[in-house]
Amino acid sequence: MMAHKSFLLSLVITLPFLHLVNGSTFSIMSYGAKADGVTDNSAAFLKAWSAACSASQAATLYVPSGQFLLHPALFSGPCKNSKIIVQVDGNLIASTDYKLYGAAGYIMKFNNVKGLSFQGGYIDGKGSALWACKAGKGNCPYGARSLVFSNSRDITLTGLTSVNSELFHIVIDTCTNVKVDGLKITASSTSPNTDGIHVEQSTGVTITNSNIKTGDDCISIGSGTQNLWIEKIACGPGHGISVGSLGKTANEAGVQNVTVKDVVFTGSTNGLRIKSWARSSTGFAKGIVFDGATMNNVANPIIIDQHYCPNNQGCSNQNSGVKISQVTYNNIKGTSATQVAVDFSCSASAPCQGIKMSNVQLTYKGNPAKASCDHAFGSSSGSVSPPSCLKSSASNRRLLGLGLSRN
Repeated sequence: MMAHKSFLLSLVITLPFLHLVNGSTFSIMSYGAKADGVTDNSAAFLKAWSAACSASQAATLYVPSGQFLLHPALFSGPCKNSKIIVQVDGNLIASTDYKLYGAAGYIMKFNNVKGLSFQGGYIDGKGSALWACKAGKGNCPYGARSLVFSNSRDITLTGLTSVNSELFHIVIDTCTNVKVDGLKITASSTSPNTDGIHVEQSTGVTITNSNIKTGDDCISIGSGTQNLWIEKIACGPGHGISVGSLGKTANEAGVQNVTVKDVVFTGSTNGLRIKSWARSSTGFAKGIVFDGATMNNVANPIIIDQHYCPNNQGCSNQNSGVKISQVTYNNIKGTSATQVAVDFSCSASAPCQGIKMSNVQLTYKGNPAKASCDHAFGSSSGSVSPPSCLKSSASNRRLLGLGLSRN
């Protein structure tokens, strides 16, 4: 009896996909995949996906150990069942020929699916060749995102490692009810636009227990995002956790109900950031809560920048129309790499409203840091260092009465 139990246990350990679902398992090897790192396996992946998607009951698409080269692969729904597991035990690698991905803009994309669970795996975007092209200011494609979920719902992504993406590593676009947990994301600190996780036009997204080191935002939050929860993230190097940039277009959906909790930033350019383009916009960001953050030598631990205008293209000498309000900073501590640890650089035409700060302790080289405010209104409580420079709401009402500012 004991030997029989040991045998069953070994099956569970060596073949993890057996216990994932009570349904069919479709291995990519059954559809001609080769784990040699040089054969394009896109067709095999898509055939396995078609079989899993067409199954009337729960199904698993299985990727065993090995090196699997992928050209752009689009996994489309809707499927006949709403419980598909993509279990990846192997390494998914892109070609070093970045031109192969230029037209598609992704390596893997799941579109219009429901109830998908993507588990494990290692994705190598082989982005260094494209980064070098961009650094040389050559005629380069924009780049490929490693893994994209779009127009989908009830998605889970767990245990994935993503390295060296050409562009964003993970994108969640126009999705509902997405859970992301236990990711490891790595790219060079000098790699351009390699955001770790980008969320846009989505609601009910949770991102937890992940370590992100990259050349751009660890997590970027785009327009139309609602009810986003971010917790227990280690970020750095990178550009921090950023709401925005917002207001790139005149008519843009706002961002609301975002919570960022218990995060650690180490050597990053920014910590907690909200940024918007310096141009007219109907966009907004409200109901943002930053609760619990540790800064380790971060250049801009707390920053709102409403003057974003790279290369002064189409927004020079303009004010941002994005309305930022109801932003809370609580239990923020650590060290700043610059003297100004708190920088609220808000718009003259749409001042920041309802900013609340409590229990903030930030230092610079062992001494008190500084705070800078421009068109920023709110209040502080508890111990706040550097001392708050926020103006009261009453001050804003007086300015409005004089016609010097408007909401």
